[in-house]
Formats: sequence, structure tokens, C-alpha cells
Amino acid sequence: MDRLIAFWQHIPHHISPIIFQIGSFQLRYYGLMYLVAFFITYILVVYRIKDEGYDYSHDTIQDYFVWAILGLLIGARLGYVIFYSFPYYLHHPFEVIFPFDLSNGFKYVGISGMSYHGGAIGVFVATVMFCRKHTINFWNFADLFAAAIPLGYTFGRIGNFINGELYGRVTDVPWGMYFPLDPYQQLHHPSQLYEAFFEGIVLFALLWSIRKKKCFDGFLFSLYLIGYGTVRFCIEFYREPDPQLGFILGTLTMGQVLCLIMIAVALVVILIRKRNPVGS
Repeated sequence: MDRLIAFWQHIPHHISPIIFQIGSFQLRYYGLMYLVAFFITYILVVYRIKDEGYDYSHDTIQDYFVWAILGLLIGARLGYVIFYSFPYYLHHPFEVIFPFDLSNGFKYVGISGMSYHGGAIGVFVATVMFCRKHTINFWNFADLFAAAIPLGYTFGRIGNFINGELYGRVTDVPWGMYFPLDPYQQLHHPSQLYEAFFEGIVLFALLWSIRKKKCFDGFLFSLYLIGYGTVRFCIEFYREPDPQLGFILGTLTMGQVLCLIMIAVALVVILIRKRNPVGS
């Protein structure tokens, strides 16, 4: 049993986050997980169109994914810059988009730091713009995706786990793990796996099971916001706060504050949509 526990605790040390490397360029599992997440979401959305009679063509969905991916990447990066490291990037603005380390022989290092909430805002803006351009009911379109999106989070969080990043707080529970990026090599909650299960599988199962029960356009989308915000808020109690921020409101992290805002926005949407269920 002791050997089994020791093996479990050191799993992150035995997983390479790199699939292959050519020179200074690296292809990481994290990027692959993003692709898998988008593919799974696309398959589920296409299934809903076919099975539930949503009036959208495959071409429309494929075009939208281009908008959504751009919105996600831009929003996630800007969200991290604004929410988590604004003072630093205020003095180093070029590093917001520049993926090279000039102090190390122009070495490619990638762009580090992405924010889920920033990505969500970016996708929201991109979706509003796309729907206006194509004269699509935004709320109906958002409901179509709301039941499918959470399953993609499972793969994204597994990517975080393989990267050894965003690990949990120090713990003494038997399932705690040692992560290579922890300079003190203490046992931590594998919070990435908690998030993969609850933000991904559990939330997906819940929303997918009620996807056909529509009170009004925007209802499922609102439940998605509330569900994700609630799950993420709770799991943040086990996740290590960002070192550059720590706790920003009592014992709450930036992620928890943003989740509370997310839930509040969803409740407002429900109130507005109940009063005006026809508007786009």
C-alpha cells in the first residue's frame, strides 16, 4: 500500500508535458487537449442540431468556431493580464503578445498565463458579434452550446494536470501529490483533477440531462454560468491562490470573486429573460 501511495503521489513527476520537440519549439499535451475539447464540443453541438431540430447548418457552426477560438484565445490572454498580473504587464506591455525571451537568445517560450473568465468574456463578445452578423438569436444559440461546453473542460484541466500547473493547496490527504513546479516539494491537492471531474463531467452530465427542458431562450446558458461559477467557487478553496495575488477579498481568491460576478450576471439574465423571453 505504501508503494502504491508513493507512486500516486509522484505521478506528476513521471509525466512529460511535451509530446515532441524540434529545436526550441515544443508541442505540448496542453495544446492537444484544447483541440480535443473543441472537437468534442463540435461533435456534441452537431448531434444536438440533428437530434433536437436546431435550425443551424454545419457551415454556420464551423464558421462560428473560428470566431469562438479567436475570442477565447484573445480573451483568455487579456483576462490574465488584467485580472491577475496587470501591474507587471503595465510595465512590460510587449510581453502580452510576444512569445520570445530576448534575454535568452531569442528563445521561443510561448505565451504564459491564460484566464478562464477572460476567455469566457472573449467568447461571449465573439458570439454576440457573430450572431449580429448572421442575424441569429443569441440566446437560442448560446443554449445550443451551453450543454456541450463543460465536457471540453475535462480535457483542458487534464492538460493543466499534465503541465503540473494550477495545483492545489498544501494538504496531508492520502491522495495528495507532489508537483514538479512546486519549489518546496510539498503534498498538494490535485485540484486540476477535481476541476476536470466537477467542472467537466458532473456539470456536463447535469446540463446534458436537462438540455431539452427549455423555459425560455437563455435558460440553459444561465444554468451553465451558475453551475460553473458555483463549482469553481467551491474548488478554489482547494486550489493554490495565484502567488502574485494571494487572497484579494478576505479568504477569497480572484477566481472566486470572478465566479461570484459570473453567478450574479446569470441571475440577472434569468430575471430579464423571464420578463422578455422573445427578444434576441
